[in-house]
Amino acid sequence: MITACVITAIHPDRALADQPFLLPNSLIISSSTYDNSQGAIASLTAGSPIGTTAAAPLAVAGNDYVNVWNNDNADGSFGVTSPIVLTAIEPHSGHVYQAIQVPADQVVTSFSSKSELGLTFSRDAQGSPHVNFVAYAAAGIGAIDVSNADALPGQDLTNTVTAAFGDTYAFRRTIVNVNAGGQLSYTPTVNYGGNNGRAALLGSNGLYYTVGNANNGAASTFDNGTMPNVTETTGLEVVTPIDAQSAAVSVAAASSAEVDPLLEYPLGKNGAPDKAGKDNNYRGLTEFGGALYFTKGSGSNGMDTVYTVSALPTLASAAAQQISVVPGFPSDSARATGGNFTPFAVFFANPTTMYVTDEGSGNSTDTTFHAGLQKWSLVNGTWQLDYVLSNGLIGTVGTNLYGYDGRYPDVTTVGLRGLAGVVEGTKVTLWATTSTSSAAGDMGADPNKVVQITDDLNATTLTPQVTSEAFTVVAGPTYGTVYRGVAYVTP
Repeated sequence: MITACVITAIHPDRALADQPFLLPNSLIISSSTYDNSQGAIASLTAGSPIGTTAAAPLAVAGNDYVNVWNNDNADGSFGVTSPIVLTAIEPHSGHVYQAIQVPADQVVTSFSSKSELGLTFSRDAQGSPHVNFVAYAAAGIGAIDVSNADALPGQDLTNTVTAAFGDTYAFRRTIVNVNAGGQLSYTPTVNYGGNNGRAALLGSNGLYYTVGNANNGAASTFDNGTMPNVTETTGLEVVTPIDAQSAAVSVAAASSAEVDPLLEYPLGKNGAPDKAGKDNNYRGLTEFGGALYFTKGSGSNGMDTVYTVSALPTLASAAAQQISVVPGFPSDSARATGGNFTPFAVFFANPTTMYVTDEGSGNSTDTTFHAGLQKWSLVNGTWQLDYVLSNGLIGTVGTNLYGYDGRYPDVTTVGLRGLAGVVEGTKVTLWATTSTSSAAGDMGADPNKVVQITDDLNATTLTPQVTSEAFTVVAGPTYGTVYRGVAYVTP
């Protein structure tokens, strides 16, 4: 069984230039730490305008980590950009091999966008390892409302962030590739304007696949005649890679296409509609057996479930490629069920065993039957839920956090988000990032953890052995830091 020491702090200056970054059998963790000393957030005080025009709402709190998230009461698009750190650890001991500070002058992430910085691991046609994620180009640290800004200047003039900051306040959602040596390359895209990209994957065919969400404006569609409709740059996208060392490059070569753009409102609106483009509000993403699998677990449109595309789309085939619900997974309306199933990430242990993380929504059905780590088995062509692992996870309270200054309340684990795993004989060890709840600010900004558990691969029921399996902590919780993604580097 794999055991690990708890990492309470990550130091990017520990990188070793003479050692590969993507070491076989290592675990890669993405994290970000709030910084109120740079950018627009540095001068934000209670009552000061958030934006640059009179149309901007007023801040109701200062910029300290505890209270700053309460600004979303005045500004529904509120968020603050922060730097990205990638850490490679030896998962048996928790030893930190290296930590890379992703250049903040190239890309950053956003607090408190809880679904960002998902990591995927894959190998290219030559067998070289790669880790990918999505971030914001050219925003810098401490910028406000970037996660709801457009991807291109003037992309959606109905966007409330555009009204506050002007139509040039736009940041390309950029795919970041990390190679074996830790070198980074960037592919800027026009996708996910008005919201965020969640995950990116380098497919076995050499194309990128991304999932995310778009549209922060009031219009159901928007096209100013010179760029793609914002509601058609969302969901599952296929993107041509650019081998660029800088994100500030032309995106002409990084052409992209939305997969199955006709998958709109599959169950109807079922009441008051959400914003356009929220039906395909996808989050986790993986490739297995030549197919793509991805999830929707938030938003009131469409279906919260696990989806698949049976063959890898190309730019030419994307529009005609059909997205379908994985057989056996829910196909009811998210609006009707009110969040009783909130899947996030998927890991295949083998062709008939799938693990799915559920972040928990507070819905009693979700909390009782789904939140945590779900194990599914394929039986006669249909997936069935075997059991949910949550021992030592759900309801666990984080206290006395590293760096705790006496003001931050306890945080409670309510579910899981990012997921990675490895099969070792009849055992499968899985790592995940937790989702949390507290009484302060935006729940998505709360410190969370990286946890692990080892499961009996062959079990399909809650045997005494399975019942005794419990989650242990690998990293965190750390005051002011969030852990977002995990990826295991296979040999």
